[in-house]
Amino acid sequence: MSLILQGILLGLTLAILLGPIFVTLTQLAIEKGARAGMVASSGVWVSDFIIITICFLFVQKVNTLVQDVTFTYWMGLLGGFILIVFGIGAFLKESTIEFKKTKHSTNDYISFWTKGFLVNTVNPFTFVFWIGVISTYIIKEKITNIEAIIFFTSIMSVIMITDTLKVFLAKMIRNKLRQEHFNIFTRIAGVGLIIFGIVLLAKSQVF
Repeated sequence: MSLILQGILLGLTLAILLGPIFVTLTQLAIEKGARAGMVASSGVWVSDFIIITICFLFVQKVNTLVQDVTFTYWMGLLGGFILIVFGIGAFLKESTIEFKKTKHSTNDYISFWTKGFLVNTVNPFTFVFWIGVISTYIIKEKITNIEAIIFFTSIMSVIMITDTLKVFLAKMIRNKLRQEHFNIFTRIAGVGLIIFGIVLLAKSQVF
């Protein structure tokens, strides 16, 4: 029970952070609809699952890799570049808000999923966070594999629930937006992603 509560608290902590994931999900949900936001969310969840698995199985090697200056530099460069490109695209794109049900193609959904997956995966601090969690709660406490699964399931359950709530809250806001509000929001989201990209570059000592 203690592990479940700790997992829930960690999940809630992640949920209230206003980072590039939050911006990406809300932007897609408002611009493209709730289904697009949920598809992007699933990309984030798959990314987290893969990173958790890799860090859990190879925590010492991954920890050494993450602390390596070369890894931080190139992941920071790639992650910052991708966030800035997404941000510029959102800022410059002229979109018309449509309240009717929009039918997206398979390629659209692949694009939404990939965007969520990339925004989470190319951020080196995602690896740092999960390694920190594994080192603090798994290795230090010497818990069993079953307990570790329960712990991570608690965290990911909270993340999935709160991401879903964010998407549907964005959908509710979307229905109240007029075109001028929509344009302002997308530009703010674009600027936000650009700022997150620049911060990532700076923290990774790219410049």
